[in-house]
Amino acid sequence: HVQLVESGGGSVQAGGSLRLSCAASGYIYSRNCMGWFRQAPGKGREAVAAIERDGSTSYTDSVKGRFTISKDNAKNTMYLHMNSLKPEDTAMYYCAAGYRYYPGSCRHARADSGYWGQGTQVTVS
Repeated sequence: HVQLVESGGGSVQAGGSLRLSCAASGYIYSRNCMGWFRQAPGKGREAVAAIERDGSTSYTDSVKGRFTISKDNAKNTMYLHMNSLKPEDTAMYYCAAGYRYYPGSCRHARADSGYWGQGTQVTVS
């Protein structure tokens, strides 16, 4: 059984940076989808970034050039480096792995599949 635990959220001023971590217990096949998603109050879940099955990365347009997704296989941990944060980045951030996805990108996750963390709050003021 795989568990994902996020950490690193917090409150920062606009323009600041945070690094989110997603530690996985249990084995996650390296060619599975992995990604970060977020949900702001009153809004639907949004895909932020993903590590595709071929190892490439993809981002939603609003975070391109500001966020970087990466993983450390030795530590079984995925990261989201967030720079130049904006108030509109405020949300609960979730990591996910091993999920099914709709054609095109691992960002198009099916929420009823795979493993999901409990979330970490990011607040930008």
